[in-house]
Amino acid sequence: MPRIALYPGSFDPVTNGHLDVVRRAVTLCDRLIVAIGVHPGKKPLFSTEERLAMVRDVFGPIAAEAGCAFDCTTYDNLTITAAQQAGATIMVRGLRDGTDLDYEMQIAGMNETMAPTVQTVFVPASVAVRPITATLVRQIAAMGGDVSAFVPPQVAALLKTKFAG
Repeated sequence: MPRIALYPGSFDPVTNGHLDVVRRAVTLCDRLIVAIGVHPGKKPLFSTEERLAMVRDVFGPIAAEAGCAFDCTTYDNLTITAAQQAGATIMVRGLRDGTDLDYEMQIAGMNETMAPTVQTVFVPASVAVRPITATLVRQIAAMGGDVSAFVPPQVAALLKTKFAG
């Protein structure tokens, strides 16, 4: 039976931290599905279509190089429900620090109760990417700062265009 993993997030934008998680996740599964959460109450910088394209462009080649099948999708329900609907038995979550761990442990416990067949796997961030958050990247880019150390080159270009106004 193939090991299917779901890596959920907003990916607004994709960061080097996300890239770090994907590089590790593709070694844990046969198929990785990156799922972009779409929530009507949130106003993302990038549209759903832009984020899907970004995810495909950045993560697709990494999965291909690792010999891991790759898909990306969106969801607007519970993340655990999206995992079940995708046939995933692994939920990948990146951790930057203890605060992330505390939060993610609560969610993992709830998810385990709702879907015992989906195992949460925590992937600790590499030291070089631990301080990176999409929120900080957006703020730096909005103020004209250089985000090239925090995001893949194609994402830096998209951010530059987005804030060129």
